[in-house]
Amino acid sequence: MSRVLRAAFCALLWAAPAGAETSSVTYICERGVSVPVVYVPGADPGMVVLYVEGRLIQLGRLPSASGARYGWPSDGAGYEWWEHQGRASLAWRATTDGEVTPIYTDCLPQD
Repeated sequence: MSRVLRAAFCALLWAAPAGAETSSVTYICERGVSVPVVYVPGADPGMVVLYVEGRLIQLGRLPSASGARYGWPSDGAGYEWWEHQGRASLAWRATTDGEVTPIYTDCLPQD
């Protein structure tokens, strides 16, 4: 991970609660796309920061039946990151009809 990217992650995570544990994972998605992710499970609610297409995206933990789902805790449009059993995906959820459009699928942690 580049110094600039690390600095940006640190800046976003500065808002996390003091002493909150973090874990970082780089996922490789279909088409070979790399998605660096930092999980902050100790935040209330838990949060995740992703680096996608040159942008940092901060999402809060949302209810899910299975796995860990992150997004905007509102009815607005936005990104949705879903991790389940070691696989993850990134999608865009529309406001008008709630339709989910996949952006990256079949994301696996890089060894």
